Amino acid sequence: MDSLITAAARALAAGDPLGALKRVALRDDAPALALRGIAMAQLGDLVRAKALLRRAGRAFGPKEVVARARCMVAEAEIALVSRDLGWPEKALEAARTALEAHGDRVNAAHARHIEARRLLLIGRLDEAERMLAGLDPTSLPPALRAAHELVIAGIAIRRLQARAARGALSRAGRAAREAAIPALSAEVERASLAMTTPAARLIAGGEQRLLLLEQVETLLSSQVLVVDACRNLVRCEERTVSLATRPVLFALARAMAEAWPADMPRSALVARAFGGKHADESHRARLRVEVGRLRAELRSLADVGATKRGFALDPHGGRRLVVLAPPADEKHAAVLALLADGEAWSSSSLAMALGASPRTVQRGLELLAAAGKVQSFGHGRARRWVAASVPGFPPALLLPGPLPGD
Repeated sequence: MDSLITAAARALAAGDPLGALKRVALRDDAPALALRGIAMAQLGDLVRAKALLRRAGRAFGPKEVVARARCMVAEAEIALVSRDLGWPEKALEAARTALEAHGDRVNAAHARHIEARRLLLIGRLDEAERMLAGLDPTSLPPALRAAHELVIAGIAIRRLQARAARGALSRAGRAAREAAIPALSAEVERASLAMTTPAARLIAGGEQRLLLLEQVETLLSSQVLVVDACRNLVRCEERTVSLATRPVLFALARAMAEAWPADMPRSALVARAFGGKHADESHRARLRVEVGRLRAELRSLADVGATKRGFALDPHGGRRLVVLAPPADEKHAAVLALLADGEAWSSSSLAMALGASPRTVQRGLELLAAAGKVQSFGHGRARRWVAASVPGFPPALLLPGPLPGD
């Protein structure tokens, strides 16, 4: 490897893409193409970066397995940043295996981090954790240590483990300062906002207040019966009843929980669950059926009793009943939570991350766009969505993933 290629590689490792381009911008050999592609990716020109890396991959000979694998890892990282979550997993896995087999420990670890970050985005937390299990972060360069700790922090935040998240973010900050890469330090700072931004809203006794991540963790580990409107479930300690696929039942549970300890009138329940303005006899009949179903679902946690004017929840054991909701009322809060990372998402990747149908996500995006909360650019398959300035939607609670004890 000649001196210019070596110098360009060192510049990229230090987060200096312009310094790298000064050395290889006019060269078209395979190593220079690869370095130019990585430099363009660091500068944000992802389309050009992808094209250069593909050219480099084709230019390397069949015996240059390590170089081709490195190009594949770089292309996978571009796909991740572009939120192209449908990028082939097996290609990255094959590249990582090749790097490990040839002793390129650092780039193999980088490939593992990319895989773990993708798994984290789509809510597969256990798999992301297993992906990192074999890595010793102390043996990695500072930039990779910071990336490692950011993934650890992301897993802890999604599991509502505030102490573990703070520890990982602190270690990530130290590693980022040691790496002296401004973009990496900025990424750590953005991730740290999840610890100081309200993660949810507590509704109890007709009053509301915002909660930080630590407060949410404390609430869910207490003996309070929680109707969780962030994940559409009802839980108390380790017992959980998911109503994610039963929106009518969850709407009834939330309405009664917000009214607790009082009851909720039948007309109000009809409006919340069915959208009806007036509770006629057909609505009342349907309400009785749905309340019966809700009673069966919640029998291990609470009773659903009838009153003269409506229905009321009665938690077992005299427990307190609260509602945990997103920081602000928003029907498509989960979509906004994903877009809150500042990256440009395709609707198909949003659907993959949320576990929803592409058409459902597309309808939500159109409604959010009409309200001025998201913006799009591009057309067809190249269309991408970004969030407008919508405060109050940190991704801590709104993304898929199990709660403690699930």
